[in-house]
Amino acid sequence: MTSIMEIDYYEVLGVSGSASSDGIKKAYRKLAMKFHPDRNPGDEEAEEKFKQATEAYEVLSDSSKRQIYDTYGFEGLKSRGYQGPNFEDVFSSFGDIFGDIFGFGRTETRRSKQGPTRGSDLRYDLSITFMEAVHGISKDIEIERPDTCWTCEGTGLRPGYKAETCSTCDGRGQVVRSQGFFRMSTTCPQCRGEGEIIKDPCADCDGAGLVKSKKKVSLKIPAGVDTGAKMRLRDTGEGGRKGGPAGDLYVIIHVEPHEFFLREGDLIYCQYPLDFDQAALGYDLEIPTIHGKKKLKIPRGTQTGQRFTLKNEGVQHLRGNVRGDMIVEVAVTTPKKLTKRQKELLREFGELERKKEKDNGEGLLKKLLHFGR
Repeated sequence: MTSIMEIDYYEVLGVSGSASSDGIKKAYRKLAMKFHPDRNPGDEEAEEKFKQATEAYEVLSDSSKRQIYDTYGFEGLKSRGYQGPNFEDVFSSFGDIFGDIFGFGRTETRRSKQGPTRGSDLRYDLSITFMEAVHGISKDIEIERPDTCWTCEGTGLRPGYKAETCSTCDGRGQVVRSQGFFRMSTTCPQCRGEGEIIKDPCADCDGAGLVKSKKKVSLKIPAGVDTGAKMRLRDTGEGGRKGGPAGDLYVIIHVEPHEFFLREGDLIYCQYPLDFDQAALGYDLEIPTIHGKKKLKIPRGTQTGQRFTLKNEGVQHLRGNVRGDMIVEVAVTTPKKLTKRQKELLREFGELERKKEKDNGEGLLKKLLHFGR
């Protein structure tokens, strides 16, 4: 094809010099639909216009090429080695734009035999206890995974034998079907996209290139992990084929709930029952924390729902040695079964309390009645 160096690329696409990338793409799509060779069989003029539009799009859709063209013209591109697009397989060169237009992906005219293939990544879900999560722990797990067959080194071939080129796709790995101006490319059903047929498969892996194996993996789970945390172990996933590397293993952490503690990020919450007399008179408690027992001073007159903070008794940050806090919420309990003596003492206490209120002015009930008026 003769370059269109004498013709303005912007003029070819019918856009201005300030056109956006989306505007350039839209203009090219319109011209490609109109002049594509599949829609104009035998029309050399349409084919030439299609090629011109494609060359203009290749330059103007690339920001670096467009800048050179805007500054120095086509000679500037040529001096930097640009020779225009290769039209031997325009679908392969511009698969994305044609995928948008015709509704299918790029078509390959020829693919080389598939080389080294990386193994797939694998997932392992691991449940740990609440305390294991906040303090960290080392664990050994056993995974079952498809591993590289070392008899055939992942090729799937019987040692000493070679694969044959697939006759259905002629080694492309894909077959192309035409219907009008549409060309649909699909994976070859015979070789499943490999481009090759194994007629002498490895006896150990039956031609798959992979065999099932069990592997023990040691995990060092850091303190402070929580549900949803991921650990990535490189090269521990599915084995590679034909000399390719193994995939990775992703361990997903699931933390079991605790019967006493509740965690929110680095904070630890708990609700602690407090006897009536302890709340009224004050008390020095010994509170369980995730780091051991700690003392907490309860002041006189403490009410249900009142909260106290124990500094640095929460969860350690994953990045650093700083800890969160622990929040203790008090719940004052009312005794359900009382002895005769306890009842007598409570009645005496109630009478004294009401007498004190009366001496101070008026009782609580009267105060509430006045407040409601």
